[in-house]
Amino acid sequence: MKRRPVSATSMSFLDIMFCGFGAVVLLVLIMNTHTVQERNEVFTDMRAEVVRMENEVIIGEENRVLAFNSLQATDKDIVLMQGEASRVQDSLLEIEAGLTDLNKQTTASRVHINKLKSDIKGLDKTTQELAKQQQSQGTKVHQFAGEGNRQYLTGLKLSGKRTLILLDASASMLDETIVNIIRLRNMSDAKKRASVKWNRAQGTAEWLISNLPAGSQFQVYLFNTRSKSALSAKQGKWLAAARPEDVAAVVKTVRETIPAGGTSLYHAFAAANAMQPKPDNILLITDGLPTQGRAQPKSTTVSSRQRRQLFERAIQQLPSGVPVNTILLPMEGDAYAAAHFWQLAVTSKGSFLTPARDWP
Repeated sequence: MKRRPVSATSMSFLDIMFCGFGAVVLLVLIMNTHTVQERNEVFTDMRAEVVRMENEVIIGEENRVLAFNSLQATDKDIVLMQGEASRVQDSLLEIEAGLTDLNKQTTASRVHINKLKSDIKGLDKTTQELAKQQQSQGTKVHQFAGEGNRQYLTGLKLSGKRTLILLDASASMLDETIVNIIRLRNMSDAKKRASVKWNRAQGTAEWLISNLPAGSQFQVYLFNTRSKSALSAKQGKWLAAARPEDVAAVVKTVRETIPAGGTSLYHAFAAANAMQPKPDNILLITDGLPTQGRAQPKSTTVSSRQRRQLFERAIQQLPSGVPVNTILLPMEGDAYAAAHFWQLAVTSKGSFLTPARDWP
């Protein structure tokens, strides 16, 4: 068949409509593609914002937990501080009570000191009487030369048939101050033997031995944490003051002794009580109240009250009816020593002396 030629005028209306509709569809597709792209971009931005906010929520939760834990720790610290404040308050109350007790004891000590001063004045007359009774130098059991003219009498009772001399050989006899005691304690034996205070104590013991009655008996005990005779072979036995070899051996041992350890008056007085027959006169050379009793203390420190308690227990070991004559050398930090040894001298009918630095 022969086709008809196609011309522009031969297109139907329907064809034109389809063409227009296709153009509209094409336009819609182009516009929709652009809209989807913008929507995807917006969605991406919003997703990033959501992730950021979620991270902030997680961080905020962690901070909240940390803050909660810190709050609990703070509450615990507050409870602990309240407990500590309560303990401090109790300590303050104890200190106030201790100060009150100390004030009372200080008042009592002042009364004792005033009484002691009065007794010292009364000793002047006794000293003059004893000076008249002093033995000549040729009758002494041992010759002891002091420095210059310093061998003045003191009122100490050197009479008696059996005299026991108790010499403190603890570390405190090295010096008058705690600092120097610690320093000397760590030095050589030669430095310890050269201690001024210890030489005074040794000289005092030698002076006492030198002035014993020639017909009497004597014994010298050195004590620190324990007590022992200056002559170990004569432990518990009396020595004759008229025997020069016994006197010289005792003086030699005393001069060779090195102070060490704590101070136990308990063992010193117990040794006096164990002597047979018992002494009728005790001469005590020391520098303060004891730091130990029968056994070694568990603590490394001892308070002033504990030292007074140890002293009271120690004097219970003394033989009854025996006078105790105390020569007290200086020592810092022991304010009650003088009052207690003075009281011991009064109750035992002995004497008490705090010698000058140039005695004997």
